Amino acid sequence: MDRRQFIIASLAAVAPWPARASGHALVAVAANFAKVAEGLLPAFTVATGYQVTLSSGSTGQLYGQVINGAPYDAFLAADQARPALLEAAGLSRKRVTYARGLLALVAAEGTATEANLSEDFAHLAIANPLLAPYGLAAKQALTGLGLWERLSPRIVMGQNVGQAYALVASGNAELGLVARSYAPESVWEVPEGLYVPILQDAVLLTQNAVAAAFMDYLATEAQPAIRAAGYGAL
Repeated sequence: MDRRQFIIASLAAVAPWPARASGHALVAVAANFAKVAEGLLPAFTVATGYQVTLSSGSTGQLYGQVINGAPYDAFLAADQARPALLEAAGLSRKRVTYARGLLALVAAEGTATEANLSEDFAHLAIANPLLAPYGLAAKQALTGLGLWERLSPRIVMGQNVGQAYALVASGNAELGLVARSYAPESVWEVPEGLYVPILQDAVLLTQNAVAAAFMDYLATEAQPAIRAAGYGAL
């Protein structure tokens, strides 16, 4: 038994991970895509008869869990960097791009516009740039607009983009730079030229056929639904 197998076996004995029978898979999903993935599961189950259990968090957080032996069958990241690292480490059996994320400015009240960033406000919510690709994109966009240094004292961070959006939805921040998939219609879509493209890759971590089928589904039949949920075309 190698080190990774030993860690997985040890975690399975003590951690509350869902038990998986034939026809089931445990999939880690970046926070920005968690709600979309949940919405896609019923159609996937009807089409295949397979069951998928999702576990969400920031890409950095989930990546850390994977390399420390968490028994995920697949990992839907919000970037390509962590999947590439897993591939380089020999932990990926397959890798596909399933989404292109878009960044948007959302306001706690009214319609968000670029001009909001130059107005008087107390807090701007973003995801932690060290953990979440959307947080990094937010920092890149603000830097490109020449606003990062000036607005840094007003920035509040969530561990992932879901927490950043929650700060705005709860009124604890007047503005937020979040995934377009989280935002309502009244947003300012940040020009993609202001941040490095948010290409999101999925990696297959085990030989689980359910996880492999779900990854294939995301990259093919589910693409129209993914774009309708606020993502760009691949």
